[in-house]
Amino acid sequence: MEWLIIGFIVMMVISPVMWLKPSPRQHRHTQLRAMARHKGVEVARQEVALHVIKGKMPAYRLRYPGEHPGPDFVLVRDAVASTALARYVEGWRFRIAPLRPLPEAAQGQLAVLVALLPSDVLMVQSSEVALTLWWGESATAERFAPCIDAAGALRDALSGYADRSGVKPLTTPSVASRSR
Repeated sequence: MEWLIIGFIVMMVISPVMWLKPSPRQHRHTQLRAMARHKGVEVARQEVALHVIKGKMPAYRLRYPGEHPGPDFVLVRDAVASTALARYVEGWRFRIAPLRPLPEAAQGQLAVLVALLPSDVLMVQSSEVALTLWWGESATAERFAPCIDAAGALRDALSGYADRSGVKPLTTPSVASRSR
């Protein structure tokens, strides 16, 4: 009977420690996000602009250089897209198509990227500020690293190809330049 009580006490001491240990899924996400940040990607959980997804989703964002903004477009996976949307390639549709055709180099890089992406990447979004991948983080860091590299190559190909000509980066006015 004493051994049973001692065993119970030991279990009571150890159990809180087991609750603090990260799960394999949490460990995989930590490695994945660390790899992405190491490659210059900003990772955040944000509201996604899809009607079928309620709540927040991980967004992997590669920023365009401030002086070279990118074009605006939203490419969504067929699983979450309306059939009324324009098809880009098999499995992907433009929710918001680019205002002008993308350069050939960028079209090639975009095709490479969407071919590499895991099935839970639901949206590829480009704005003047950044290229963003919205997904459920199903892959490991080793599996997703080529996707980050392809997204970086696409960002570089699209950099400076803003939809509006003459778009200037946002700046904060200096105190000296304010009129009195």
